[in-house]
Amino acid sequence: MDAQATSLAMGGAKTNPHASRSHRWLPWAWAALLLAVLSFLIIYPTSMLLIGALTNVNPVVDGYQLSDLSIANFLTVAANPNVAGALLNSLIACGGGTIVAVFIGLSFAWVVVRTNTPCKALIASAGMLPLFVPPLVAGVAWAILGSPKTGLINLIMSKMGLPIRIDLYSMTGMIFVFGIYYAPYVYMFTAAALRNMDPSLEEAAEISGASATRTMATVTFPLIMPAIIAGMLLSFIIMLGIYGIPAVLGSPANIPVLTTYIFALTAWSPPQYNTAASVAVILMIVTGFLVYLQQKAISGRSYTTVAGKAFRPRALNLGPWRFLTLGLAIVYIFVVVILPTLALTVAAFRKFMFIRDIPALFDMTQYSWIHFNKMFDNPLTLQSIYNSMYVGVLTAIIGGILSFAIGYTITRTQTPGRRIIDIITTIPVAIPGLVIGVAYLWAWIGLPGGLYGTFWILALAFVARFLPDTVKALSTSLMQLHKELEEAAWICGRGMLGTIGTIVLPLARPGVVAGMTLLFILAIRELGSSLFLYSSGTMVMAVQLLGYYEGGNIGITAAFSLVQMALLAVLITCTNWLSRGAAEGGVVRTG
Repeated sequence: MDAQATSLAMGGAKTNPHASRSHRWLPWAWAALLLAVLSFLIIYPTSMLLIGALTNVNPVVDGYQLSDLSIANFLTVAANPNVAGALLNSLIACGGGTIVAVFIGLSFAWVVVRTNTPCKALIASAGMLPLFVPPLVAGVAWAILGSPKTGLINLIMSKMGLPIRIDLYSMTGMIFVFGIYYAPYVYMFTAAALRNMDPSLEEAAEISGASATRTMATVTFPLIMPAIIAGMLLSFIIMLGIYGIPAVLGSPANIPVLTTYIFALTAWSPPQYNTAASVAVILMIVTGFLVYLQQKAISGRSYTTVAGKAFRPRALNLGPWRFLTLGLAIVYIFVVVILPTLALTVAAFRKFMFIRDIPALFDMTQYSWIHFNKMFDNPLTLQSIYNSMYVGVLTAIIGGILSFAIGYTITRTQTPGRRIIDIITTIPVAIPGLVIGVAYLWAWIGLPGGLYGTFWILALAFVARFLPDTVKALSTSLMQLHKELEEAAWICGRGMLGTIGTIVLPLARPGVVAGMTLLFILAIRELGSSLFLYSSGTMVMAVQLLGYYEGGNIGITAAFSLVQMALLAVLITCTNWLSRGAAEGGVVRTG
């Protein structure tokens, strides 16, 4: 294939008018290939999930039958008070958690962006750390702290003679943990909006005699309302699909939510696959509607506050009160980051969780490596770590290549059908991880010699689960490249593939590296999809950690949680190092 013809493969005919007409079919072939891959990853499993909800056959025993399709399962589910109760619990837990997240995230954004609070950069960085803590680890840490009988906080308060007791095995506990760990999502949206808002609007209000508090309540926050709503809906959507926190804090108190109820249906004997599929479809529809609302909030244009002239967001002088805001930020970081880590450390290294008095908590003779030794004596521990790393690498490679191909096609070419490709790619945004797992279960469990029970089904489910995030990240990097760089290469005789390899990839390498490492990190911490797709030979860390917790050994659970957090910390550090190195390397080669 000559250079001009190759350029047509990705829709380059519009840019290169002298290309041969005999290769006009290549853009269509490329679009068909991408659509086939996306259909395999997203459309087929989702369709099988819907078929499972509309039939009454067991895919393991009976295979798939398209006869006798009906909505009987949905009617049964609608009339089931357990489903209604689980849905109500989900809405209460996620709604309450969202309120807490909005309060914390909005307060943090205002402190960091609009005040002269000291150490703002450190506060902003530390406040984002909860995003990297797996939900199951967060739930385990707070179970250790807030268990009504053996929680460290209650034990310490009891030994100090204080009458206060907390019980995080409750709806309040789930709301609290949801709120503090998902506040960073609200912070990201609102902080960006506050930075882009013209401060003259607030100055006009203050000139009119409004106090700082009234200005904030009547001008600042109303003007960034689309960002607040977008962050609020995103937090709610993510909470709605989380399994780890409700499983740890809700199940002991018999508070089922939709995610735990779906898993319970498949764990019954015999498994209620059809009912689980019906509930999963309902969860997907609710999530999809919320995603639609969130996108509408983001695209709203009636609150535009960025003008053509340049401005700098002002920092409100809080005077002595700036130390109060600093103290509150430190308290939040202590509660969300330091306190749970200390709890996991105490539980992991202490021989017995019984604490006689406060001095006994600091008795070093009561600490040892016994739980770590027991954990690593179990061959499943090392096997799960290896399996997670292996699946993470598969996910990063497959997802990275596919995301780059989709991102380049959507943002840099005129390939026919790219709008449809973009729409299909964004569908998993509305599908929680647990529902992805159920969909892939239905797609492959009944097919002999298929993917079920292999590493590949885990990797493909993870790719489908996180494809929208990776494509968006890579598309952002690609849109920063000016089209004239590629046009110059085409003028010099290079084809499309040569241009991508020598121009686009070197310049976009930081985004590509960051996207692939992000996929790797998300894959090794994913629990929801893994619950339905792992087998005895493909056990991953998240499922193994849940098994330790359900086995009742808090010490080993805490030890394995620390191991998982340490691995994630190393991976995040390596991600930052690789991204910086890729950026510097790209500048050196193309400068």
